[in-house]
Amino acid sequence: MARITASVYTSHVPAIGAALDAGKTQEPYWQVVFKGYDFSKQWLKERKPDVVFLVYNDHANAFSLEMIPTFAIGTAAEFNIADEGWGPRPVPKVVGQPELASHIAQSVIQQDFDLTIVNRMDVDHGLTVPLSLMCGQPQAWPCPVIPFAVNVVQYPVPSGRRCLNLGKAIRKAVESYDEDLNVQIWGTGGMSHQLQGPRAGLINREFDNAFLDRLIADPEGQAAVPHIDYVREAGSEGIELVMWLIARGAMADLAGGSPPKVAHRFYHVPASNTAVGHLILENP
Repeated sequence: MARITASVYTSHVPAIGAALDAGKTQEPYWQVVFKGYDFSKQWLKERKPDVVFLVYNDHANAFSLEMIPTFAIGTAAEFNIADEGWGPRPVPKVVGQPELASHIAQSVIQQDFDLTIVNRMDVDHGLTVPLSLMCGQPQAWPCPVIPFAVNVVQYPVPSGRRCLNLGKAIRKAVESYDEDLNVQIWGTGGMSHQLQGPRAGLINREFDNAFLDRLIADPEGQAAVPHIDYVREAGSEGIELVMWLIARGAMADLAGGSPPKVAHRFYHVPASNTAVGHLILENP
C-alpha cells in the first residue's frame, strides 16, 4: 500500500521566490533564510518521495471571488505556473499524479469531506516557493505533486479542527491505495504576518514558536484554537497556519502510532515583513 512517511511544513513567502529567481540567496538579508533550508534540501535528496501532496492556498490566481472552493484537489497530469502580474516564475511546470489524486478524492469524499475536483489550474507561489526551498533550482521537480488548495483568504475559512480531521482522512485515503508509494504531505503558509491596515508588518515570535511546539506535541489542542486567536496574535494572514494542521493530521500518531521524529526545525524573522517557519516530521 502507499504510505505517508513524513510531513514538511514551511512558509511560502512570495519574496523568497523572487530572491531565489534573482540570484540574491547569498545577500546578507536573505542568506540566513536560505541557510535554514540547507539541511532540508539534503534530507529530501536522501528521502526522495514518489509523490508530494502539497497543501497551500491560492492567491486569486486559479480562483477568484467568483468561485471560492474551501478544499480543492488538483487531479490533472500537469499544472502550469501562474502569472501573478510580473510573469510566471522561471521554475519547472508541476507534474501531477492523477491516479492517486483521484483515489484520494474518492476516499475523502466518501469520508464525508466535500472536495472540489480541479482538472485544470495554474499554481502560484503558494505551491512553487515551498518546492524551490526544498529542491533548489532543478530542471524538473524531483517527483509528482498533488496540489491541494485551501481557502484561507475569504471568510468563512475552515476551522483548525476541520483541517486536522481532513488530514486524518487523507492518511486513510493514501493507505488504501494499492500501489507501493512513498508519499510526503506538505503544509504551507504563514507564519505570523499581516499585509494591510494599521497592523501591517505584525510578527509575533512567541505565538509562532508556541504554535510549532503544540503542532509537534499537542496537535489536537492546537486544532481547538479558534480563528480569532490566529488573527489577534498572528495577524490577518496568520490564519494560513491552519493548513499546517492538515499535514499534521496525516501523521501516524493520530491513528494510534508512535509520535513523529523532529528531523529539522527552523524559524527566522524577517523575510519581507513575514516570519518564516519550517519543520520536518518523520513517521517512525
